[in-house]
Amino acid sequence: MKQQHIDRINELAKKAKEQGLTDEEHAERAALRSAYIAEFRASLAAQLDNTYIVDTKGNKKKLEKKSK
Repeated sequence: MKQQHIDRINELAKKAKEQGLTDEEHAERAALRSAYIAEFRASLAAQLDNTYIVDTKGNKKKLEKKSK
């Protein structure tokens, strides 16, 4: 996510606390937040895909997804 988008999220959060938002600003904030969360989750998933557990014998084991 570009820094411009993060800055805009922060601007809207500040404005919401100080004076409130218009309907268009609420929609913009919701769209920016959902895009930010989607990128955050994708980044975290990629990081976990490249994570290994090392046991006491020095063996590496790739993390596996939990079953529900």
